[in-house]
Amino acid sequence: MISIDEIKKNFRGRIVLSEPMNSYTTFHIGGPADYFFEPVDREDTTAIVRYLQVQEFPFVAIGRGSNLLVSNEGYRGAVVNMGTGLKSCRIDDDKIYVEAGLPLNRFVDLCIQHSLKGVEMLAGIPGTIGGAIIMNAGAYGGEISTYLTDIEIMRDGTCTILPKDEAKFSYRHASFQEHDVVVSARFRMPKGEREELERTRTELILKRNRKHPVNYPNCGSVFKNMPELPAAKYIEDAGLKGTQIGNAQISEKHANFIINLGGATASDVYNLIELVKKSVLEKFGILLQLEVKLLGFPEPGTEKAIP
Repeated sequence: MISIDEIKKNFRGRIVLSEPMNSYTTFHIGGPADYFFEPVDREDTTAIVRYLQVQEFPFVAIGRGSNLLVSNEGYRGAVVNMGTGLKSCRIDDDKIYVEAGLPLNRFVDLCIQHSLKGVEMLAGIPGTIGGAIIMNAGAYGGEISTYLTDIEIMRDGTCTILPKDEAKFSYRHASFQEHDVVVSARFRMPKGEREELERTRTELILKRNRKHPVNYPNCGSVFKNMPELPAAKYIEDAGLKGTQIGNAQISEKHANFIINLGGATASDVYNLIELVKKSVLEKFGILLQLEVKLLGFPEPGTEKAIP
């Protein structure tokens, strides 16, 4: 157990018990977290993360909840909203310092305003810097890690600077420890032509909006692409495009998106995910890997359909 009275000695932010998570995910789905913390600044953020890490209390740090599915039952632990207390960004020539809670789109805009290239292809991805680094977010041939130099993380209650090479970035993956929390990061980017970068950003946002079901709540890509083919191709060829369980549907616009048609539950989405994994494995011998993170669900290997 944790002590709210003890926490309040060093934490000035908002504390809520049994907070429903549907308001904090782009899926608009999710049951209550036992504890929910919204820090007011960097000091507040590091204080609550340090406390939870030292106490070895189960917790997750979230940004905009854009790559997250929270179960109907919620989460028996604490959630720290990194988007409220870590939003600073400083640019000095080609060097950038940015905190984990800054929205990714704002980061892209700031880089373009300073004629820095290398992240314009990430425009339109909902999320924050911290979440993007944890999963090595990317699109259209670019990745957030390309011009990253180092990452400030909290590990075991202590702030640590991790050189980029130690994170061992790969496709939609970085080798952080389970309870590491990204606090900030530094980048060094090449110069570009602002007009060209703005044009690229606009073109890619329009392309994304044409291809993706942006009019419905969703979590982005549900599965990682395979080396041979995109996950959407396997799902579509398995005949699953448009398949619906409850009020969740495999998008007819892009098969690697599951959309909330209105009132969908986490169980609806989870059972669609299991259907996709089973169907693609049976038809193609391919086991698709999740890109979306599950919170409050059974551990891997114990999954079963959730009523």
